Amino acid sequence: MIQETYLITGASTGIGKGIAFGLAKQGKKVIAGVETLSEVSAIKNEAAEKELELRVEKLDITSEADREKAGDWDVDVLVNNAGVSIGGSLIDIPEEHLRRQYEVNVFGTIFLTQQIVRKMVKKQQGKVIFMSSISGLMSDPLLGPYASSKFAIEAFAESLSAELQEFHIQVGTINPGPYLTGFNDRAFETWRSWRDNPNERIFDYEQLAFLYEQMDPEGAIEEAIKVVTGEVNQYRNVIPSTMSALVKKREKESWDKKMDEKLGERHELVQKSMDIDPETSVGKSVINKIKDMI
Repeated sequence: MIQETYLITGASTGIGKGIAFGLAKQGKKVIAGVETLSEVSAIKNEAAEKELELRVEKLDITSEADREKAGDWDVDVLVNNAGVSIGGSLIDIPEEHLRRQYEVNVFGTIFLTQQIVRKMVKKQQGKVIFMSSISGLMSDPLLGPYASSKFAIEAFAESLSAELQEFHIQVGTINPGPYLTGFNDRAFETWRSWRDNPNERIFDYEQLAFLYEQMDPEGAIEEAIKVVTGEVNQYRNVIPSTMSALVKKREKESWDKKMDEKLGERHELVQKSMDIDPETSVGKSVINKIKDMI
């Protein structure tokens, strides 16, 4: 039996690295794609220390040369995990940063998928998993750049799922909630590199932090691996599953919302971003509150 090859993009940190290492631990054939050459060395060394066998490749998904190189690899399962997040108001965020959000999360992801899927079509088999987010299903204040990029990925995934079914290629999404990997907190530090006039911003970013309590990522990695390997066969996979009802509730609320609702009041999540400390972890009480809300 021929062993499947899994390509994980953005595998240098967080959930992506966890998936790559977790698959390697199971004895799967893994290509860990990372953005820079220095990350290649770092991940190779870490894998060696853990006695894990996996192939590490430089794969900056915004690089046409890197994407073309990846198109020559024999990939059976593509996990589109690479992404960035830029926190801030859509009124404040400079053009170059908003464009960067889309260059990575949308254009780089789709152009790489084109390269990989063409070979899958010829083989008449394969799987493409998009690492989306609950922010691809509901959008919050100060997360508009990131959420909009994930909404776009949700649309691409839904279209591809229909287009590729006749070629025996599976498509699915993973939609993690807020996990404490550093990814979300870094998003609220990007303002430090903005080349704009701080006096013209409508928010003071020194006072803002990621607006949700965050969970231990180990649970997310375990659930994501089940989707990637086919142990779970759902098209959409909200992790943790308890948050799916919250997402559906938020979607229903948008149908009922009025444009003049609560005008003149600060949104509760904007206020929470001002009140919460960075890297705040979830306690059992918060999980219970989520359950109560649904």
